[in-house]
Amino acid sequence: MTDALDIIAPERVGLSAARLRRMDDHFRSAYVDTGKVPGILTLVARRGAVAHLSVAGMADRERGVAMRDDALVRIYSMTKPLTSVLFMMLVEEGKVALDDPVCGLIPKWRDLGVYQSGAAGAFKSRPPERPMLMIDLLRHTSGLTYAFQERTPVDAAYAKAGIGTLGAHDLNLVGAIEALAAIPLDFSPGSAWNYSVSTDVLGYLIGVIERRPFEDVLRDRLLEPLGMTDTGFQVPAAEASRLAACYLAQPGGQATLTDDPVKSAYLRAPRLVSGGGGLISTAADYLRFCRMLLAGGTLDGARYLSRKTVALMTANHLPGGGDLTEMSVSMFSEAAYAGVGFGLGFAIVEHPARMMAPGTAGSYFWGGAAGTYFWIDPAEELIVIFMTQLRDSSLFPLRRDLRNMVYAAFDD
Repeated sequence: MTDALDIIAPERVGLSAARLRRMDDHFRSAYVDTGKVPGILTLVARRGAVAHLSVAGMADRERGVAMRDDALVRIYSMTKPLTSVLFMMLVEEGKVALDDPVCGLIPKWRDLGVYQSGAAGAFKSRPPERPMLMIDLLRHTSGLTYAFQERTPVDAAYAKAGIGTLGAHDLNLVGAIEALAAIPLDFSPGSAWNYSVSTDVLGYLIGVIERRPFEDVLRDRLLEPLGMTDTGFQVPAAEASRLAACYLAQPGGQATLTDDPVKSAYLRAPRLVSGGGGLISTAADYLRFCRMLLAGGTLDGARYLSRKTVALMTANHLPGGGDLTEMSVSMFSEAAYAGVGFGLGFAIVEHPARMMAPGTAGSYFWGGAAGTYFWIDPAEELIVIFMTQLRDSSLFPLRRDLRNMVYAAFDD
């Protein structure tokens, strides 16, 4: 356990220990003991201190390995905020701007059209209303998509090309960018919101701008300086025993194994380095990233972003100030709530009452495909990190329960 996870009494920061224990009991009895969720970790930090850390269940059910507070987990789309922060560091350095056209750095995308009809190999498209801009990638208004949404012929073309799929990749990052040049956009940039491979494209662009591999830039500019020593795209052989198994949720019974940690692809270097969903991390590492954001871009005396840039990233950037229910065309989203906008890498709570969940306007959050979740509430100096390894976890109201029960523990 690192110093970051030294724990103080919850009452010292205005939280109720009894109510936090009630939360643990609920997750254990409703989810872990029933076999719905093999293992979970819950971390609550407030006013600069960790006030609650609990683990329950198994990291590897098949081998009887208990969940541990330093378990290595697939954070999938919780990679996106890290990639977005790194991109904004380059914006601060004048190397790129939010209103730059993406085709300026990806010339093969200059003639990308918007889907009208047809299928892969015989698409008909029309010109977009305006070019795709860098800001569109950060806020998912680019017109790109994800294959797993299975909503349109464009989604199907992504699946056929192997773009943006979880698991093994035949394409590398350069190959994915080239394949996207042959597939039309789902909609004209800026006209809608669609969860997509946009952040993978940001990772590619970071590599182009810095003229070296994206993963090296991420490691050298963000992960190592922040002290996120357990975060990366591959699990080192010496740490393989800490990698949790990943499971698939089942509507009526026990979760089934979907990625055995002894055989996992994460034990090898990935072919496609995904800035949108490729990282392995720990609760302690992700807490350091969250603490930097909560402190306005600084950690341990080092500055990564200006507080004004953090404020810009955590403002709602949806066109017209709308929320995701008004702008989203996705069947899938990590943020399906009314009253929620989207910034530059995060979902933004705009109206807690419309969201029908406790919280604070201006807080921001995101999650991953294996059920991981975090949020930062600047007004309350609150960070919450939830780690599990359960694909299709949206079958259960884990995130709703977590949000309700953390805020119910406020006692100040």
